[in-house]
Amino acid sequence: MLTIRDLSVEIHRPGRTVRPVTGVDLVLHRGETLGIVGETGSGKSMTGLAVMGMLPGGGAITSGSIDFDGTELVGLGAAEYRAIRGNDISMVFQDSMTSLNPTRSIGDQVAEPLLLHRGLSRRAARAQAEEMLALVGIPRPAERMGDYPHQLSGGMRQRVMIAMALICEPRVLIADEPTTALDVTIQAEILELLSGLKQQLGMAMILVTHDMGVVARHADRVGVMYGGRLVETGRTADLFRHTKHRYTRALLSSIPSLAQDKDVELHSIPGSPPDPADPQIGCRFAARCAAATDRCRTETPVVAEGPGEGHVFACWNPVVDVEEATAQRRFAEPRAVDPSRPARLRVVELRKEHPVSAKGLFGRRRSVKAVAGVSFEVRAGEAFGLVGESGCGKSSLGRMLVALDRPTSGEVLLDGERVSGLRPRQLGSRRAKLQMMFQDSHASLDPKMRIDDILREPLVIQGVGTAAERTDKALASLASVGLGASIMERYPHELSGGQRQRIGLARALALDPDVLVADEPVSALDVSIRSQVLNLMRTIQLERGLSSVVISHDLAVVRYLVDRVGVMYLGALVEVGATEEVYSRPAHPYTAGLLAAVPVADPDLADAPVDRVTGELPSPLDPPSGCRFRTRCPLATELCAAVEPVLDPLAGDHQVACHFPLQPKLRETASTAEEASA
Repeated sequence: MLTIRDLSVEIHRPGRTVRPVTGVDLVLHRGETLGIVGETGSGKSMTGLAVMGMLPGGGAITSGSIDFDGTELVGLGAAEYRAIRGNDISMVFQDSMTSLNPTRSIGDQVAEPLLLHRGLSRRAARAQAEEMLALVGIPRPAERMGDYPHQLSGGMRQRVMIAMALICEPRVLIADEPTTALDVTIQAEILELLSGLKQQLGMAMILVTHDMGVVARHADRVGVMYGGRLVETGRTADLFRHTKHRYTRALLSSIPSLAQDKDVELHSIPGSPPDPADPQIGCRFAARCAAATDRCRTETPVVAEGPGEGHVFACWNPVVDVEEATAQRRFAEPRAVDPSRPARLRVVELRKEHPVSAKGLFGRRRSVKAVAGVSFEVRAGEAFGLVGESGCGKSSLGRMLVALDRPTSGEVLLDGERVSGLRPRQLGSRRAKLQMMFQDSHASLDPKMRIDDILREPLVIQGVGTAAERTDKALASLASVGLGASIMERYPHELSGGQRQRIGLARALALDPDVLVADEPVSALDVSIRSQVLNLMRTIQLERGLSSVVISHDLAVVRYLVDRVGVMYLGALVEVGATEEVYSRPAHPYTAGLLAAVPVADPDLADAPVDRVTGELPSPLDPPSGCRFRTRCPLATELCAAVEPVLDPLAGDHQVACHFPLQPKLRETASTAEEASA
């Protein structure tokens, strides 16, 4: 269906030329899914844009061929390309919010390709658009036709993007990171939707992603890209079982899994991906490869054949044994958490509501119930995790923990003293003991300040030390996160994503806080950089005995970092307990569904049935009565609609808020024992 030969792309910028794609060969067969994986900057998306004829300004194909079912696309005229683009070849873009037109309704945007390519009347096009919205799983499609993108959730917007791409029934679909910004439950739904529609419509699909777990389950073949080159490709099972390229092996080893040994460091790839503007000499991965030799640094590897059909790779020193051991450092023994000591951080019935303006003169004023009566404790030296889908209130709760937002009711206590609801002057030195590591390191660092000023600023505000002592403290903070003094003179935009995230962590630790709140600390990072930051966070946690709250929708990350975990749904905690207990014996149907939806980087499990959560998260503006999860729960009864469940104890400190838990409650166990003895 699609054959790419020796494709190279250059983008000319003032003073520099970027080469994001070099000598790529790919074949996409009819009806198959080809996964393309690699880190940011590896050339995955640019390869897809080259196929679509949508290279950015200054970009051009400098060599190679793109053959689409007998039609050569390189050099094709603009009019001829427009007849193919969106009709025979379509693309689902990564960011649905910026890809959709905010000024046009959903119905008009989905119908537009039919008007352009099929010449249908507006009424006929809108009728087909409504059918397509139903096909991609949007409830009440007739009502949604008049909505605008901002009125839909992230999962619904992504479904609209898929509907637009499929409305003309293309023969090739390019899905560029279609689920990167989505929760694990919505991700699973979207990927299964794409796989089902591919079979139903007889399409071939290119799935661009950085998630090896996604390709293991949904791709027939996999291509691994690094530094603009395709370094290994083959059938999914062959590539995972008989990995040959060192980069592919490193990617697979860097993924935290639900079965990860928490006492051992994650494998991480040192350094950063190469700059596409740098000269391309030798193997592009040589600078980061532990097995690199002088030949790797001077000669470009030739393509060799692997053990499976169509399995090829380009590596001078390939992996001999996939199971060969990699050196992994064990962490220091964690400090024992004394359960008899008072809690370092205590949250009591915390609530946060955001008023919403009433519609019309006599409209009823309502409020978004972001956090609804949450209570938990974090002991000294303990790491507590908060997991749940986007919109469940995790980040709102995190901001209240560090006194950035004032709660509507309830309180946050640090060492027994209230910090919630106080004015900035009243907080004083208490704020130094509560610090936050933000999700977006690029947005949270002042672009006009150098790194040394960024690190010294909290010390200046709190009046800590002399100017020289502050500089020494800033250097010590840099060293604690693995960065050198040379970085002090730089600005945030001159750093990589991983370096900026380390700076965010160093700034949060500069005041030696008692509690660190980390909000999605690695969600925006590539898998290799993610493992570096996770290892660093775990090391600091163990060495300093720091109390921390880790907020994430990535369940594998949370399991690796924390001792206890709380599962949030629509503003409320539905399950709390020791991490290993909750993950191995989930008691709430929502927790079990979240765990089931986590993609596993093992093609042998690709066909295993998944009992995951389905449906959309209800609006916090009007949450369901009784149990908030009942609208998506397979066990729900009339009792769930009438009575809101409370957290009841299970074994140990394991608690669940469910009328029909998957594990027995203590009082049920006791009553069963009494019946047996009677």
